[in-house]
Amino acid sequence: MKLKSTDGGELMSIMALERDGNSLVIRGKAFGAMPLNARLDAAAARDALKLLTPSLFFFLLTLPFRKR
Repeated sequence: MKLKSTDGGELMSIMALERDGNSLVIRGKAFGAMPLNARLDAAAARDALKLLTPSLFFFLLTLPFRKR
C-alpha cells in the first residue's frame, strides 16, 4: 500500500501490518528509501477514532469499492 502526498509523490510504502502484543506495528519505507517501523498503541487508536465523523466513517467503508 502506498500513501501519497497531495502532489502525487510517494510518502510511504507500507509493506506489512503486524500485531505485537497490544500494539499494531506498521513496517514500510518512508520516501521510498528510509526503513520505518511505526507502532500504534491502544491510546493512539482511540485518539484516531475520535477524528472520525459519521460521514468520514461511511466514506472509509465505501472507499475500497470506488473507481480510481
